[in-house]
Amino acid sequence: MKIAIAGAGGFIGGHLVKDLMNKGHEIVAADIKPTDQWYQKFEAENVTNMVANLEEKQACYDFAKGTDRIYNLACNMGGMGFIQNNHALCMQSVLIQTHMLMAARDEGVKQILYSSSACVYPEEIQEEILDAASQGLKEHTAIPANPQDGYGWEKLFSEIITHYFAKDFSLEPRICRYHNVYGPYGTWDGGREKAPAAMCRKVIQAKMSGNHEIEIWGDGEQTRSFMFIDDCLTGMEKLWASSFADPINLGSDEMVSINELVDITEEIAGIKLQRKYLLDKPQGVRGRNSDNTLIREVLGWAPEVRLRDGMEKTYAWIHDQIVSGGLK
Repeated sequence: MKIAIAGAGGFIGGHLVKDLMNKGHEIVAADIKPTDQWYQKFEAENVTNMVANLEEKQACYDFAKGTDRIYNLACNMGGMGFIQNNHALCMQSVLIQTHMLMAARDEGVKQILYSSSACVYPEEIQEEILDAASQGLKEHTAIPANPQDGYGWEKLFSEIITHYFAKDFSLEPRICRYHNVYGPYGTWDGGREKAPAAMCRKVIQAKMSGNHEIEIWGDGEQTRSFMFIDDCLTGMEKLWASSFADPINLGSDEMVSINELVDITEEIAGIKLQRKYLLDKPQGVRGRNSDNTLIREVLGWAPEVRLRDGMEKTYAWIHDQIVSGGLK
């Protein structure tokens, strides 16, 4: 199968290219970044690398031409600090999925996967800290809509337009609402990193510097769930093997507070740090978890890698990057 992967120079995209390449598929890998800035490098006979701005219509047509399936993982995003301070840039990504759907329609590509986000869910149902089961977000609660400013609205709009293109032009979509994917070969510094990578970096730097203090955005009691990259890849593969075309949560339901995430990271590092809480920093919603009822019904499976196990691998990789001065 010839598969096109948008956002291939990013975290999830890089892992996906490697996985599908190793399974023998022919890959067209595209990203707006120069290839020397891609998080994983691909020099293989079955991989074609493209540097392209996929917000542009023609770039999407060139990318999709002659392929059998599209994964659209491309968007302008990052951690909470980036999302809350770049609403217009995040919204601009609606151009990518809109043009990609047009290209799929006109180039005869029936299968397209859209990478959505837990940020599509209404903020008012995430304002309190509840137990893990009550905090779980069910797919149907995304409507009536009040998603996160900018980034959440872009993701929800792109889900909706994907639904209409599928209905009107007989496309076969898959729509994954990712919940905080983490792991090696991801951003760990610079403002776009997610919480697991940020915690690993902060703990490693505190341990190496001898300044045993860590800054935490908010009071640390806000809750999240985090999905290891291996589960993300497995979930997408299993979803293609099904016939399910509606939005579905792809995330762990192992909910922790940010303070508990710090506990886990400290335990891995073998150190205890003094915590400095920055209450004026972006924190996002108060409580969020993935409700995995639907994915278990549809796939007979749900993400299963324990947070502690995934964090050990992520910590080890980020430690090596810091020591070697590697890509952030």
